[in-house]
Formats: sequence, structure tokens, C-alpha cells
Amino acid sequence: MRFSFGQELRQEQKQVLSQRMIQSMEILQLTLQQLEERVELELEDNPLLEIGDGRPEDATPDSPGDIEWSDPEEKEAAREAEEERIDAFAEHEHEIDVHDSGDNRDDFRIAEEFSSLYADTIDEAPARSQNWLEEAAGRHGEMIAAIPTREETLPEYLIDQLSWFDLDRSLRAMIERIVYNLDRHGFFTESLEEFLGLEHDSKHDPQRDPRQAEEELHLARKALEIVRRLDPVGVGCPGVRECLLMQIDNVDNTVPLAEELRILVSEHFEDIRHNRLPHIAKQTGFSLARIQEAIKRLRYLNPYPAAGFRESGAPTVTPDVVLEKTEEGDYVVHVENGRIPPLRISAYYRDMLKNKGTDQSAREYIRQKNGSAQLLIDAILHRKSTLRKVAQAIVDHQTAFFETGPEAIKPLKMQQIADAVGVHVTTVSRTCDEKWMQTPLGLFPLKRFFTGSVSATGGEEELASDVVRSKLREIVEKEDKKAPLSDEDLVRALESAGIKIARRTVVKYRQAMNIPSSRVRRTW
Repeated sequence: MRFSFGQELRQEQKQVLSQRMIQSMEILQLTLQQLEERVELELEDNPLLEIGDGRPEDATPDSPGDIEWSDPEEKEAAREAEEERIDAFAEHEHEIDVHDSGDNRDDFRIAEEFSSLYADTIDEAPARSQNWLEEAAGRHGEMIAAIPTREETLPEYLIDQLSWFDLDRSLRAMIERIVYNLDRHGFFTESLEEFLGLEHDSKHDPQRDPRQAEEELHLARKALEIVRRLDPVGVGCPGVRECLLMQIDNVDNTVPLAEELRILVSEHFEDIRHNRLPHIAKQTGFSLARIQEAIKRLRYLNPYPAAGFRESGAPTVTPDVVLEKTEEGDYVVHVENGRIPPLRISAYYRDMLKNKGTDQSAREYIRQKNGSAQLLIDAILHRKSTLRKVAQAIVDHQTAFFETGPEAIKPLKMQQIADAVGVHVTTVSRTCDEKWMQTPLGLFPLKRFFTGSVSATGGEEELASDVVRSKLREIVEKEDKKAPLSDEDLVRALESAGIKIARRTVVKYRQAMNIPSSRVRRTW
């Protein structure tokens, strides 16, 4: 093989993403809350980016280094106006020197001219009326009242109860360690040896003192006993069966069917789950009516101690798009700005860039930051425009949904919206990702309006899969529970309603909606 230097002409095709395209895609995918955070960070990082006052020119600021003038005289007039403004500010700037003698009227001349020099920063709006102030205070109070309260977690609730006990430091520390290792249902599923790492240590660390390990295990057993004495009853148990048995043991024995409940949970728990009541009756000798009454009472118990607590607070959802119905009956989409202020590029740094006396390194820094600020502003405008077009196209296609309800939703694919808007399907996906729409029917994610289709009988019409699920649930709710419909029966029932789908599709939809099988749905 021979290596040599040379030139060659080669034609090839490449796809290169510019920085503008990359940032535009990143901004497009952000939710409103994420975009607010991004803008806040950019305002802190980029000195050229500042908050505007909402004027039209703030939305499309000029790039100081790349300003194009159609008329040379206009360019010269603008330059002279800027120089006059800078000279005017420089003329008024002078050192304030206060002396004990005299009234120093000349030194405080800037205070008298403050309103004219800084008119853009002074709020000269008329005084607000008392009604206006009261309404503003009321709106603020409503906003504060609408803030969701922080819900107490299960570990916090359990640890608060430890003040009822006289505990030494080591025992309390072990209890807290167990509490923070409960699973999301409130169960302690590990063995204490695994929890303390004693099984691993006994195999790989033979030099560990067995007496110390035994003392630690004894402390953990005592701590677990105390945890299981806390409220809610059943916390710290290894599973559902033990949790229910502990709750039954806490019930007074005079309560009817307490003994039957113990037998059913301890010996026939799986049979209850699969609705095998005749088998239970044969094994226990209880009548079906007695078993059904015991199961009815069993439903009042709490199988999961942590069910009344949240692992974390529910996330706050901020709508990115608001849908309103006009007086003419049309649905119009508005893109929310949230707390995003109008942005513009600083005129001060623009002037520095135009000034030939500015240091070259400073000019280069200003050019770089100016480009970054301009890209952000353009990307935000592009996001707003694309989001509005995509959301409006979705609303135009799903008008029946907003007029009638969810049962009127139509099949819709992202490719259809991409064709209607004139963008790529990946752009539609980025636009709808984690975005929410506030509608007269409530708050919905944009992806809620995209749904698959199922061919109706005859294949002339397609139905949305959500419509099929709704019809399936309706059939199950109206069935005779003493003779529930099997999956084959559900297929025939849907076909008689004009929906022809396979049995495996019925099973998939039934499981997705948490509808049990016909055996479990049967009442004896």
C-alpha cells in the first residue's frame, strides 16, 4: 500500500444541521415550564439579552454586527441619532460633589431631570383606585389559596408516631432505617439478615464478630416489631396476606365472620383472587352466601398501608395551549407565554459594537453573545408558531371531540397533521411531546388526540380505538354477572355493534382497561 499526498474532486451528499436548527429543535421540544427556566438561565448568562417592554421591535431585535440598511441616508441618519443620544446621556453624567456650604443645586440637577432621562424605567401610570387594589389583592389571595398543600409521606407519618415510645438512640435509628426501606406499598419484604447484610458478611467476612452481628439482628427484630405496631395497621408486614391478617386480628372477635375472614385469608387467599368460590365452599364447608358476605367485609380492609400516602406530590401541569370557542362557534388556539417576558437585545451593547473604538476582544465577545441571543429569540418565535399551527390542525380534525365528548374522537395519525401543516412528522412529535391543552372539556395532553383506528364492519369506515374501548366497557357493564361474557362472546357482541376485531385485540383492550376475565367477573 502506497501513501501519498494529492488532490481529488469528489461529489457527495451530506446532511448538516446548523446551530440555528439544533437550538430550534431543542426549544420546540421544551414544555412551557422548561422554557421559562431556559429563558431565566439565558437572561443570567447572556448580558446582551434583556427583558423588553412588549413593543413590536422587541420581538425581532436587530443584530448589531449584521444590520442591513436599504437606504444609505437612512443608515447615516440612524447612526447620527444614536450618537446624539449617547452624547446626551454623557452630557448629563457628572460627578456629584456635596459641600457643606451652599445649596448644591447644580450638583443635584440630575435628580430634577431624572424623569426625562429615564422615562423608560419610570412607571408614570395614574394612581390605582381602591377597587383596583382590592381586586388585585383578591386575585393574589386566590393564587395563594390555589397552591396545593404538601401531602405528608408515609415515612414522615410513621416517624412522627415514635414520640409515643421511650426509645434510645440506637433503637430509634434502626426504626428510621427500616421505615425508609419500606416499599411503595408500605411492606418490608426483605429478611432482616438481608437487610443488615449479614448473609453476605458471613460468607465473605468470616472475621466479623458473631456476637456483634447477633446484637444487631436482635435490635432490628425489636425495631421491626415497633414499626408493625404503628398506624396504619399492617405497615411493615411482608405482604398483602399478612397485612390483612393483622387487620383482622385487630378487629374485635365479636364482629360477625371474623373467624371466617381469618380462614379465607390464611388458607384460600389465591382462591379468592381467582373467584373460585365453589372450591372454597367445598374445602371449608361454608355456604356460598356466607363466603360472599365474608368477602364483602374483606373489601373494607386496606391491603396496602401506603395507599393513603403519596410517594411524591403530583406534578403541576401548565397548559402550553389554550382552546377557546368564539361567538361564531369556531375553535381557536392560543399559545400561552406563561412567565416568559418579551426579549430583546441590549441597545447599550449594540452601540458598543458599532463604536469603532471598542476593544477588539470585547467586540468579538459581544458578537458571540449577540448571535446566541438572536438564536434564542428566533427559536422561541418558531416554537410558538409551530405549536399554534400543529394544535390548530389537531383541533380542526377533532372538532367533534370538543362538541360531543371523548366518544366522538376520530382516528388521527401524526403524519396527517404533518401533511396538513407542511412539516416533517418528527417535528409534530417534538411539538406534541409533553405539551398540554386547556379546553372547555378539561386539560388534555396533545398526544391524547392521536389514536389508532379499527375497521368497522364492511371496512367502509374506521373507528378510533378509544371508541372501541368505550364500547367494550359498556358491553361488560351491561352483561349478566351470573353468566359473564367470554372473550369470544365479546367479539360477537362488538361485531353486532358494527365493530369487527380479533379476539386477541379484545383481550389486549380488556387487560389495558383492567377488566378481569369472565371467571373473575362472575357472581355466584
